[in-house]
Amino acid sequence: MPIGELLRVAWRGLAANKLRAALTMLGIIIGVGAVITLLSVGKGVERYVTAQFQGIGSNLLFVFPGGPADQEGPPVGANRDQPLTNDDGLALGDPVLVPSAQGVALEYLGFAPVEYSRETMNVQVSGVSPNYQEVRQFYVGEGDFITEADERSVARIAVLGQTVVRTLFPNGEFPMGQTIKISQVPFKVVGVLEAQGGSLFGDQDSIVLVPLTTAQQRLFNARQPDGRYGLSIVYVQARSGEAMESAAREVAAALRERHDIDFRDEDDFTVVTQNDLISAFGEVTGVLTIFLGAIAGISLLVGGIGIMNIMLVSVTERTREIGLRKAVGARRRDILAQFLIEAVTLALLGGMFGIAIGAAGSYLVASFQPDLPVAVTLDSVLLATGFSAAIGLFFGMYPAVRASALNPIDALRYE
Repeated sequence: MPIGELLRVAWRGLAANKLRAALTMLGIIIGVGAVITLLSVGKGVERYVTAQFQGIGSNLLFVFPGGPADQEGPPVGANRDQPLTNDDGLALGDPVLVPSAQGVALEYLGFAPVEYSRETMNVQVSGVSPNYQEVRQFYVGEGDFITEADERSVARIAVLGQTVVRTLFPNGEFPMGQTIKISQVPFKVVGVLEAQGGSLFGDQDSIVLVPLTTAQQRLFNARQPDGRYGLSIVYVQARSGEAMESAAREVAAALRERHDIDFRDEDDFTVVTQNDLISAFGEVTGVLTIFLGAIAGISLLVGGIGIMNIMLVSVTERTREIGLRKAVGARRRDILAQFLIEAVTLALLGGMFGIAIGAAGSYLVASFQPDLPVAVTLDSVLLATGFSAAIGLFFGMYPAVRASALNPIDALRYE
């Protein structure tokens, strides 16, 4: 029988019971809609995470004191057992030792109470080197950033993040030139950072930057037992994305030599590239997306069972019709194709409506979370469509085989 005739007969069979067909498709519609929505949100989360890590700087390597097993929580203060020192940071900026590096910034991180007038807040206070703004892309919107002269003179000057400005100056006072207190030590405000916004790392505007030497010597106890000053983290900016791996190897080799680490011993520092962080979080979000898609796929399984159930009912109801068609010359494969096409049509129609509902659900999620780049991708649409067709074929096969195997004489006698 021509395929066009088979499609016409299948469509007529479905149209005879519109409500039943619609209810049968409901499971597929819900399943496909859930899969599309969750896959779109999952892809959006992956893009969001990637954008967040790319936003903390360009081609960055993060060097922490202590081996990988010692990395627990944020790098507050300095590791006194396995320290990184100012001398280590300066050595990593040597183009002879690390030729793949474009810039190196040093940071000593702590938390301290910050006061102005009657306003007080406990906030992250970071002592940073002058090139911190270029390496980390923390630029000032007003005023000046920390200079080498400020660092050499252990100056009591501060650059404030936007959240700190709003908290300490709630009445809209101009912060430039004002004197704030950090751990009861007076500091002059010389700059205000551009808005960084919230991220995976918390509120990046809730920060106060001071000269590195000032944080180490006036605010926090950063002196090591040998008299050198420790660091919380060293940022190494590679010359390009392709140079990140070579820069990581050069940094590791330079620090192992400086720390006199034997080739058989473990590193007393940890080097993490920006790509490592993106890949690690990408794997987590990818697994989460697959897991959520699998949960949504249960609805598709339920929808497939519903299709099988309705098709079996349809075979029973149309037994005499099958017998009559066989009696006038319909072959077994014609009956098989007819019922398979009906099952696949039900699944594909449900899949199309499900795609529309899934797209609407994705954009609804995006409306509640504008920072999440949710979008319905072609691969998720093709996956949903292909899966719907496969469900129609799989769950429609048994009813179709059962219909095609009916004996025409017994079928004509069926009441």
